[in-house]
Amino acid sequence: MRKTYTGRCHCGTVVFRAETDLDRVVRCNCSICRKKNALMHRLKKEDLTIVQGEDNLTVYQFNTRTAKHFFCKTCGIHPFHHTRVAPDYATVNVNCLDGVDADSLPVTMFDGQALS
Repeated sequence: MRKTYTGRCHCGTVVFRAETDLDRVVRCNCSICRKKNALMHRLKKEDLTIVQGEDNLTVYQFNTRTAKHFFCKTCGIHPFHHTRVAPDYATVNVNCLDGVDADSLPVTMFDGQALS
């Protein structure tokens, strides 16, 4: 069921809204996803809205410099990113969504190592 979720970084400076059907999450094994250990959910870019703190985001890019990984400059939390494999989509870190128990959602593995 499509719903609007509010998410935020740890310090609360970055706040965003995600309108989506939160039916599953993805765990990726690429070099950056393994280290940040985030559970991600893909949605269309237009379904992700930054409510506040956009000026407090910093972007990290590596390898092909296509994907954009956003982090809060204050607390370092990674709330979302724009993917390399699906440029019209963003992924949100489900652990940043208010009131969502990420452990209760089915997890799909994504072999990001194979794309390196």
